Amino acid sequence: MSVLTEAVVFLAAAVVVVPVSRMCGLGAVLGFLIAGAVIGPFGLRLVGDVEGVIHFAELGVVMLLFIIGLELQPSRLWTMRKAVFGLGGIQVVATAAALGIAAYASGLDLAAAIVVGLALSLSSTAFALQTLAEKNQLTARHGRAAFSILLFQDLAVIPILALLPLLTGGQAIDDAEIELMPIVKSVGMCLAIVVGERFVLRYAFRAIAATGIREVFTAMSLLTVIGTALLVESVGLTMALGAFLAGVLLAESEYRHTIEADIEPFKGLLLGLFFIAVGMSLNLGLIGSDAGTVAALVIGLVAVKFLILFVLGRMSELSNPSSRSLAVALSQGGEFAFVILSMAVDTRIIDQGLTDLLIAVVTLSMGVTPLLFILNDRVLKPSLGGGTRPEFDALPEEEHRVIIAGFGRFGQIIARILRAKRIPFTALEINPEQVDFVRRYGNEVYYGDASRLELLRAAKAEQATALVLAIDDVATSMKTAQTVREHFPNLPIYARARNRNHVHKLMDLGVKVIRRETFLASVDLAREVLQGLGMKEHEAEKAVNMFRDHDRRRLYRDYAHYNEEEKMQLLAMESAKELEALFASDAEKSREQ
Repeated sequence: MSVLTEAVVFLAAAVVVVPVSRMCGLGAVLGFLIAGAVIGPFGLRLVGDVEGVIHFAELGVVMLLFIIGLELQPSRLWTMRKAVFGLGGIQVVATAAALGIAAYASGLDLAAAIVVGLALSLSSTAFALQTLAEKNQLTARHGRAAFSILLFQDLAVIPILALLPLLTGGQAIDDAEIELMPIVKSVGMCLAIVVGERFVLRYAFRAIAATGIREVFTAMSLLTVIGTALLVESVGLTMALGAFLAGVLLAESEYRHTIEADIEPFKGLLLGLFFIAVGMSLNLGLIGSDAGTVAALVIGLVAVKFLILFVLGRMSELSNPSSRSLAVALSQGGEFAFVILSMAVDTRIIDQGLTDLLIAVVTLSMGVTPLLFILNDRVLKPSLGGGTRPEFDALPEEEHRVIIAGFGRFGQIIARILRAKRIPFTALEINPEQVDFVRRYGNEVYYGDASRLELLRAAKAEQATALVLAIDDVATSMKTAQTVREHFPNLPIYARARNRNHVHKLMDLGVKVIRRETFLASVDLAREVLQGLGMKEHEAEKAVNMFRDHDRRRLYRDYAHYNEEEKMQLLAMESAKELEALFASDAEKSREQ
């Protein structure tokens, strides 16, 4: 089969299967796996060279790690060192020990049990990060914890591979000393890459950008990713780790966003191809002939890793829901298990039959991950609740003049000013993770739902003189405002609004003092832009003041029609023309003077 024909097969499989998988709520990753299993050598046999496809498609994982590295400045990476080596180290050691003991108890010799434990302790960087990215959870606390653990696992691959020859039983002490050379070479290569990036790569990007040829800049971006990955692989480290290092070193570059835009399309296609290749490697014949054993091993692997990761999450002060999400994200086996197990066969530590069985288990565990996310999101979270506490916090007995509903970035700024003026307040926050987080910085905040009447009464709302409505979610904000208006009509509300529509809804409830969360900051930044473009300070100030006054008038004038979408569209266009005429008239008056 020609290369073009194979490409058509891959594209057709992805186009047909993946959308169906997404529509069924199974996610894109599982769709790619199913597509691979269908067209692979154990399915319809449309494509046969699984190993070659996987090797090429690993570039998708490489580019994924490079783009993640671009989002991490070196200073941020340094602050993660405790999580990487602490949390990641404990996870690998604890999981390898538990799985190794289980393998030894099942009849494997000590060397084989150690290899199996180490190989299965690693999780899939591609599956975990892609799934978390799909769910917008990479920046959540469990997402950051997952990334730290995965980064340590990538670092641990080289010492694990270096350990394998020592487990054959015939190595002398001198040979053991020789095995330190890969580590020395790895450190040397990483230092060389750091120096090269500082003194060569940035200037090379600058020179190529000066030519104005976009295609050459894209080629340079690809060369940077693939070249760095291959250099790092040449000393025994993983290509993904090398690409991540390159991304981190370019995170402060002025071309970071352009490079990311160039790499993103290649990353998406190759990562999908990687998932398809993993699905192709699934030995359906082996699974069918010994389904009970395979199922038991998959369940055992996922259960052991889930339990250890959940405990680690709780030890790291993650909430129960976050700890579950962390455990689900990393409960599968990883692609590096294939490498370790293959090398173990070459060194005769384990036999080919066991390797085939374990590769099938690892692959199936990857396919189980999206299903576990669905179970967690749709069953466990609703039934077990999203908080770490079964009940809301008990509120203080003393009366406070101010109640702050919502303690995110908006509510915290107001709280800092009130605290500085020694004005007591009661802060309520519905997100338990946010409560735990801000408390570590010395904030006094209570876990509770400000939209609930009994909690407002416990906060002495009838005696308060101000309620700051700083809740981010519009629906919850409106519910809280309505509760306050119905039961505490004399309590003034000072509200934060996300947008104009939110303002109008609050006005329906009679709220008088409302501030849009980004409006004033945007206007202030516009003033700075005008000055940067050469406008005098007083002229820029006058322009933004005119805009602010005009916008405020329109905000109240449009209130009568905010539920009429077509009318609001016409009013928006009318407002834009009116504002242009206003500025033109002012400019004419200035010229006449």
